[in-house]
Amino acid sequence: MKFLHTSDWHLGRSFHRVNMLGAQAAFIDHLVETVEEHRVDAVLVAGDIYDRAVPPLPAVELYDRALHRLAGLGVPTVMISGNHDSARRLGVGAGLIEGAGIYLRTDPGGCADPVVLADVHGDVALYGLPYLEPALVKDTLGAPRVGHEAVLRAAMDRVRADLAGRAPGTRSVVLAHAFVTGGQPSDSERDITVGGVEAVPADVFAGVDYVALGHLHGCQTIDERVRYSGSPLAYSFSEADHRKTMWLIELGAAGELAGAERIATPVPRALGRLRGRLEELLRDPALHAHEDRWIEATLTDAVRPEDPMARLAARFPHVLSLAFEPEGREEDGAASYAQRLKGRTDQEIAEDFVAHVRGGGRADDAERAVLRGAFDDVRTQAVAEETLR
Repeated sequence: MKFLHTSDWHLGRSFHRVNMLGAQAAFIDHLVETVEEHRVDAVLVAGDIYDRAVPPLPAVELYDRALHRLAGLGVPTVMISGNHDSARRLGVGAGLIEGAGIYLRTDPGGCADPVVLADVHGDVALYGLPYLEPALVKDTLGAPRVGHEAVLRAAMDRVRADLAGRAPGTRSVVLAHAFVTGGQPSDSERDITVGGVEAVPADVFAGVDYVALGHLHGCQTIDERVRYSGSPLAYSFSEADHRKTMWLIELGAAGELAGAERIATPVPRALGRLRGRLEELLRDPALHAHEDRWIEATLTDAVRPEDPMARLAARFPHVLSLAFEPEGREEDGAASYAQRLKGRTDQEIAEDFVAHVRGGGRADDAERAVLRGAFDDVRTQAVAEETLR
């Protein structure tokens, strides 16, 4: 049985100041063409269909067209909600549209209710695990504590229990939206840290034949049966070296991986990251290939040049981002506030603030626990408010 595994469409998202809706529509066209060309048996979409809980109308219209086109092909599509989606909004009408072959899995309580497909070798059970916000689903799933690993293990226990009650030889696929240990993040994923821990081990998913993951934007293989498709488009310059693809997965008669092919997705414009002094960037003939790319430029001039963005745009008309990191200047004093915070979690920033106001005295274990609890409460409340909107 052939599956097309994709995720993290982020419909409605822009790239810096560039509207990406046209590129997202081109991806949907390519997705439909790939399903037809490769005679795919089912499409798996592992979360973050939208970029935010209340998406703009054009994004909703594009999503609607995508569902109609997939349904028109007669190919089952299984989708889960991600941490960017509003599970309630995405799941509206789920029961009704199942008749069209579109299966939305947004309710954590239904994680052990699979979509069952069949081929000449028997049944394949597809389980959709939507993004599980630990504090909100702990009791629903009967997890022993709040945490990503705890709730995912509880959900997978339900999956394995359901699978054990099915006919011998039933093959299994799980869709999940999580940060699995070994995965490489980029700058464009939203932090899902809870309790100071965000990554879960791959053995959480033991006992199933294939795990279609979403959340991380780079296509990657955690192990042979646990894979991220990555986002079909780049949403940050940290993805400049990514090759954007979907996985074409084939399960054999006994659940073995009979094939795993990366299908490239359309690239609206290549990305380039430049670093150096302004005059060097403007003169260097080796940078000719960057002239038609979206550009992130970091200038290292000791003194900030006059009108740098306009001068860069004269050679690189698609420059979108400009930063300054002067050579030879002390990093602590020269770095901007945003640069000093880049890559740091809310918890780390708060602990640094404690140390700053104390003149160097770090937060102790009890204080770190209080800060962690406060951030978890705020994050949980924000998710709950989005769900109720």
